[in-house]
Amino acid sequence: MSLILDNLDLVMFGVLCAGILLGFPVIFTLSGIGIAFALIGNATGHFDIALMRAFSTRIFGIMTNEVLMAIPMFVLMGVILERSKLAEELLEEMGRLFGSLRGGLAVSVTIVGALLAASTGIVGATVVTMALIALPTMLRNGYSRELAAGAVCSAGTLGQIIPPSTMLIILSEVMSSGYQQAQFAQGLFSVETISVGQIFAASLVPGLMLVGLYIAYLLLFAWLRPSRAPALPPRAPQDRVSTGRLLRVLMPPIILIVAVLGSILGGVATPTEAASVGAVGALILAGQRFAPGASRIPTMLAAVGIVAMLVMTQFLDLRLGRAAIGTEAERLGIWLAAGLSALVAYGVLVSLWRALRSGVLGAIVGQTMVVTCMIFAMLIGASIFSLVFRGLGGDVRVEAFLTNMPGGQAAALFFVMALIFVMGFFLDFVEISVIVLPIVIPVLLLMDTDPIWLAVMIAINLQTSFMTPPFGFSLFYLRGAAPPEVRTLDIYRGVAPFVIINVIGIFVIYLFPIIGTWLPRALFG
Repeated sequence: MSLILDNLDLVMFGVLCAGILLGFPVIFTLSGIGIAFALIGNATGHFDIALMRAFSTRIFGIMTNEVLMAIPMFVLMGVILERSKLAEELLEEMGRLFGSLRGGLAVSVTIVGALLAASTGIVGATVVTMALIALPTMLRNGYSRELAAGAVCSAGTLGQIIPPSTMLIILSEVMSSGYQQAQFAQGLFSVETISVGQIFAASLVPGLMLVGLYIAYLLLFAWLRPSRAPALPPRAPQDRVSTGRLLRVLMPPIILIVAVLGSILGGVATPTEAASVGAVGALILAGQRFAPGASRIPTMLAAVGIVAMLVMTQFLDLRLGRAAIGTEAERLGIWLAAGLSALVAYGVLVSLWRALRSGVLGAIVGQTMVVTCMIFAMLIGASIFSLVFRGLGGDVRVEAFLTNMPGGQAAALFFVMALIFVMGFFLDFVEISVIVLPIVIPVLLLMDTDPIWLAVMIAINLQTSFMTPPFGFSLFYLRGAAPPEVRTLDIYRGVAPFVIINVIGIFVIYLFPIIGTWLPRALFG
């Protein structure tokens, strides 16, 4: 009995894993186990119950965190674009553009996945949409079931590694907190932080690298086995891609990507402000799709207003909360911005009315609320668990284990990455981010590990968890939407090469850190 009481932190973690594997809701499992072991530890003298007073402060910190406020806006942006049928048009046009190549349909799925990743970032919506539209087309044209399933699953997960994504926002918050803890442990009290913009910039090039690796694998597979990834027969002239139609489909997501990601990386807006711009922009772009025959004037006026204000912020200070407004040009700019804001408001109201009349507004708001509540409830539950785990000495045990591991920093890093990879077979990225990462990240950063470099490798590792059986979310989404002839074994076989590609991507970043660190250093110093 004394052995168990002296190792309550290990028992607590083991009970958590068992509860999750048994299928209990993770949110209640985290909070319930945390409270139960706090009471057990207090009764046996291994935990100071006074530590639980810090819980209310933690909840307040989560709910008022400006970085986490971006999550509902990014979720809303993704849900709006998903409901606007943007993916269907992109898949159709990309299929026409690349269908004449061997493996071209699979390549088009990957490209569409990358575009949707940078504009919506919702894995489930992307996988289901492509499974319903692209998967039957690939099977009908002679593609192997394994290749088709693997292409859809891997393309859908790009929404987690290509910014903006909720996973990167949560990861940036965890990394920033761990980085500050490591600096405090080193006796530094003038600490540096890590911003969401830095993590977005760091993940952009590796995300595009993965897109390139996926496409290279698909083309190589089609070249080696042409019968399993054939080119489409020549199309009739009226079915060929026209430049005008291609631009009409590509311009809305590209404009949105530039407005959101460009404003963050360019320092024009914070991630929370950019997320708001993205949500408003997505609503304006989708308003025309909710009412196809309606006038485009409100949409165009609102789009012009948003772009004009983003350009003006590069040259003028348009803030109203200043003690004094400096130049006459700034005064005129503020009045002009007010007029442009009225145009944007007009376009937003028209789009909201169209969404309401089409019957999708309620579904958009409801789905956004469900996803947002799930994420924040998970963060609160994990806060209880981590507080008790630390009170039982679990963080000290983990630090001692990693620092005393033979091989130093490289061995500790390899162990943590392997642990995250294995846990990805059973847990999703939110659970890993809020349970495992806060414990191990400060220890790795104390070993002089570059936090941006570490964040990129962890991000790719977490993205891989969406594709690893048996509990990879992309596999579940695809299984639910795939035709009956696509077996679960086909999905597992098809996704295996892409899991290997992700592991290769992690090793490439490990060997060449500049891939992940060059852009954030160039933009943020």
